Amino acid sequence: MRLGILTGGGDAPGLNAAIRAVARRAISDGGEVLGVRNGWAGLVEPGGLRPMDRHEVSGILAVGGTILGTSRVNPLSDAEAMSSVISHFQEAGLDALVTLGGDDTLSVARALADRGLPVVGVPKTMDNDLQLTEYCIGFDSAVAIVTEALDRLHTTAAAHHRVMVVEVMGRDTGWVAVMGGLAGGADMIVIPEFPVGLDDIVTHLRTRRQRGRDFSIVVVAEGASIAGLTDGGEGGGPRDAFGHILLSRRGVGPQLADQIEAETGFESRVTVLGYTQRGGAPTAYDRIWATRVGSAGYDLVREGRFGQIPVKRGDQVAIAQLSEVAAGQRQVPEELYRLAQVFY
Repeated sequence: MRLGILTGGGDAPGLNAAIRAVARRAISDGGEVLGVRNGWAGLVEPGGLRPMDRHEVSGILAVGGTILGTSRVNPLSDAEAMSSVISHFQEAGLDALVTLGGDDTLSVARALADRGLPVVGVPKTMDNDLQLTEYCIGFDSAVAIVTEALDRLHTTAAAHHRVMVVEVMGRDTGWVAVMGGLAGGADMIVIPEFPVGLDDIVTHLRTRRQRGRDFSIVVVAEGASIAGLTDGGEGGGPRDAFGHILLSRRGVGPQLADQIEAETGFESRVTVLGYTQRGGAPTAYDRIWATRVGSAGYDLVREGRFGQIPVKRGDQVAIAQLSEVAAGQRQVPEELYRLAQVFY
């Protein structure tokens, strides 16, 4: 068997653990493994595949990022690009392709599966918002980074009696913000699923001051919409190949910090965690579950169960259809959001 492995979209801690699991399972079965360089770009353009042996995937369990490289190239935006992907897949003599990615990467994988190509998925997105799975590669590591940052920021916020606004990743859902905020003791959490206005935030911060709490930590997901900001937290600007606004340019955290200070007079600062949430070694949890879903992805290939993806349900690995997982987003439930509010 000639098996291809591809990582697409944003990098995330744990991707290498999954690559290792897929490759070592395949090599142990006597298969040949080809790594696809730089996401879908490696199949859109010629020469994007490289052989991988046991030595190449040795020692990468604890390494962040992805040894294959990644990109946000979107073959679905161009019929010619999709034709190139299929042609290069066939020219390489691949018997199957394992795609590790989030909703964008998996939407391409689903389209290829619909065209009859032998493709399976593995769930990876730090936003943890894929449907039907309780775990996506990289999420636990991102939450750990947010938690550590809040632990550190608490002391400086208290020392200077400041409002600290911490912007974290989360385009359409607030999983990283809610879980990191809960673990790090945030005093307010703002996420896309449950919009709040600037007035609500200001009122909450003033109430805390009246209670004798002279500092606050506000965690805001980068995709949150806040009524009352200068541009409402909305706006246009540059977009990626999948049509998403580049949230790193949007600046909801800096805007919020500036307007909190203008409205309240409370000294305010902002920390944008940005790509630090993607960097560094994966947590033990990410290493273990990336290994489990990666290994399960290979099992799907071996069993000829294409167009499917391993998912986490409870403590078990289950199987879902790519079409179902890529069909929408799993949002933060109101129960969890209200729990976070109890500790404001």
